[in-house]
Amino acid sequence: MRLKTMAAMVLAGVTLAATVPAMAQSATNAAPSFFNLFARPSNLGNGPVKGGNSALRRQVVSYNGKYAPGTIIVNTGERRLYLVQGGGTALKYGIGVGRDGFRWSGVKTVTRKAEWPGWTPPPQMLKRRPDLPRYMPGGIDNPLGARALYLGSSLYRIHGSNEPETIGQAVSSGCFRMTNDDVADLYDRVRVGTKVVVLN
Repeated sequence: MRLKTMAAMVLAGVTLAATVPAMAQSATNAAPSFFNLFARPSNLGNGPVKGGNSALRRQVVSYNGKYAPGTIIVNTGERRLYLVQGGGTALKYGIGVGRDGFRWSGVKTVTRKAEWPGWTPPPQMLKRRPDLPRYMPGGIDNPLGARALYLGSSLYRIHGSNEPETIGQAVSSGCFRMTNDDVADLYDRVRVGTKVVVLN
């Protein structure tokens, strides 16, 4: 009887030992939690947050165009945004742009800046997507991300995103999305009244 009890305990121990590595492997291979993917408000993607950055890194590039320093140029075809600097340079950022049927061009002005903005889907969007919430408060789950620059009196914004993998894609309804890290950087560099030139 005692031998059977000891054999049962040994078998249970072996089973548990085999299960633990499997559990660890499962946890390693599981989808990362939400806060592992996207920066918390205090981080904004500046640290090594998995999935929090785009492969399209911002960089300083040469610029000899006609627009004055401080101007934002959105090149929809390139899926890039440029902030013109002095000295013949510009900061270049990767962006997500409007999908087919939602791309546009023109000149706007930044009329408002907001940190962790709330989102109210416009009626046009609710007509296409009645499943959307009528309002979503600002925060890490909000599709506008960490910062937003509002363009004139239009429905369009340059904003952050909780989907960094969409940067460089044409998926939006006309807004321009950036990583939270990049939009926070741009937000700190521009002011209300900044000229925004959208090239399609």
